[in-house]
Amino acid sequence: MILLVTLIIKAGGIPLDSQNILERPFITITNLIWSFDHATNRVNILLVKRDNDPYNNYWALPETFMRSQESAEETALRLVREKIGMDLSGSHTEQLATFTNPLRTPGDRALSLGYMTFLPDKPQLKAGYGASDARWFTMGYTDKTYTFSDSDHIFQSTDCPVQRTYYAEFGGTNADPDKHLAFDHEWILKVACERIRNKLDYQPNILLILGRQFTLKDARRVYSPFLKLRVDQIDNSNFKKSHQDLFTDIGSSEVNGPGRPARLYKLAHLRA
Repeated sequence: MILLVTLIIKAGGIPLDSQNILERPFITITNLIWSFDHATNRVNILLVKRDNDPYNNYWALPETFMRSQESAEETALRLVREKIGMDLSGSHTEQLATFTNPLRTPGDRALSLGYMTFLPDKPQLKAGYGASDARWFTMGYTDKTYTFSDSDHIFQSTDCPVQRTYYAEFGGTNADPDKHLAFDHEWILKVACERIRNKLDYQPNILLILGRQFTLKDARRVYSPFLKLRVDQIDNSNFKKSHQDLFTDIGSSEVNGPGRPARLYKLAHLRA
């Protein structure tokens, strides 16, 4: 222990107390809130239009400050409860990553703990404190990016493959608010979409946006934008076979028309 302290104090020949130490940064929770639109059969994400600085009038992922007596997960679930009115269990949220680059926020340093929350329904939205608007944006894709659009806007995850390069080219508050999201949220979206894609074959929690049960066709509809494939390019037979350990068959759906009823499934790793 004595040796360790000595090395720290003498590192670079600079006294410890004169180094530029970040003692109390702001800590925010950035929550990527996903849902599924059963009318359009498309994956959606929630974006809000900020009405305060920094990034006033920019669209952004929902954020909130972490309170002193909260865990990060509790903060993420509180945001959903207060802003959307849904009281969810911890199984509906998961930690994504921590974003700490000094360039990500102007002014005071703010670190972001990224979380993803999977809503079992797609509720109506109402802008709350700190936002002038709140909307669901439909997920799509290009060769290099994931896209999120509504009737008035289209935003994209960054196409930059390297984090260091992304922040070196980061436009900040000089970026066009009609084309770019606030803060580093285009990078966070890239990280989130790639995380979900990488987990599709072993822990596809994104399917929670379909509710407690789902058909294989709806599951393929959710997989489609993350894989950057059309639904008809995901073969149903191969899909069922390759995911048999991940999905539990719970019976047939009710028949609402001609034809055989569809089989219903749930995620096998979740409790009943």
